[in-house]
Amino acid sequence: MVDLKKEIKLSELMRRPKKAQRPSIRPRSTGASRRPKQKKTQEIIGLKIGASQLAAARILNEGGSAKLMQLARQPLPPGIVIAGDVRDVPALGWALDEFFTENKLPRKGIRLGIGTNRVGVRAIEVEGIADEHQLENAVRFRAHEALSIPIDEAVLDYHVVKETVDDAGAVSRRVILAAAYREPIDQYVEACRIAKLELFGVDLEAFALLRAVTSGDTHGEQPAAAVVALALGHDRATLAISDGNLCDFTRVLAWGGGKLDAAIGRDLGLTEEESNEIKHELFLGDEVRDGDDPRTERARKALQPEIQTLARELVASLQFYQSQEGSLPISEILVTGGTSRLPGLIEELERLTRARVRAADPLASVLVARGVGDRDDLASLATAIGLGIER
Repeated sequence: MVDLKKEIKLSELMRRPKKAQRPSIRPRSTGASRRPKQKKTQEIIGLKIGASQLAAARILNEGGSAKLMQLARQPLPPGIVIAGDVRDVPALGWALDEFFTENKLPRKGIRLGIGTNRVGVRAIEVEGIADEHQLENAVRFRAHEALSIPIDEAVLDYHVVKETVDDAGAVSRRVILAAAYREPIDQYVEACRIAKLELFGVDLEAFALLRAVTSGDTHGEQPAAAVVALALGHDRATLAISDGNLCDFTRVLAWGGGKLDAAIGRDLGLTEEESNEIKHELFLGDEVRDGDDPRTERARKALQPEIQTLARELVASLQFYQSQEGSLPISEILVTGGTSRLPGLIEELERLTRARVRAADPLASVLVARGVGDRDDLASLATAIGLGIER
């Protein structure tokens, strides 16, 4: 098993890990102004492991552009991954092996996405410290306050994104913290080892989400509003907020399409499979459409409390972000993920949150090889696409 107990340093993260090294998490840039040096041509396989599916995107990164070469999806049996945590490592390893074999995916250059509520990203201000060693100690101390993750159990990294000096010569730095529990990362890495996958790195799904749905070209300028992206999966939702250059806030919400299936099942006495079929026939809205039967109307009403819960959690998260120093106004929310395809859901979220909400474009940051993007399930592949983008 790969040892992730050593604390991660930014200097290590900005280089591609060698085969014998462990993969690492880093607060990747979401914009064009802070791109690390990269090889002229680099193929990366973005791998997203969800509760109900495996998704992969093969991206050819060349110079400053990324080209989508291949997409693949495959259902994952229930119970193997729950809320982003691996519950059966061998079963996941076997599923990955089958997935890569059936889709003829390369088994090296894999960037794995991690997204659980045991991951935290926060922006903090550190003032009055110029010495780098003292800054590191200060960041670790502040991380204990800012993130609800015990530092001795975490993989921790930070990135100074802004530095100012006042008239008196005092230094102030804006720092992005990223931390994740070691144990779940170890489990994912072990599953990849079972499948004989060679990891290029491990990245937070929130960072990948932003890379996929935004062009990342701010021309070095501070945007007038924050970039907000929301991926709605089967049993969790990933919220990511960026200043246009770096992700400085993420939250994983315990909400997904599975909750909608369960709500329909409870109300109508249906199995999960039957509930899922009815869910995809619905249009969320107040009006009753021609041809709707009483069961459809009951199902629609059964979903309302769950959608209201999502809206409340989303609003609370946005309010928390805006309470932080240096936060930006919010102009719109970009929504993707498999559950976002539910007809009328985006309109309902817009009504309930009173914010502009629109469907994200998972291909916003990539060129597309012929025939690859001609499919109706791109929303389910957005995070995998972002994981394959080197920026």
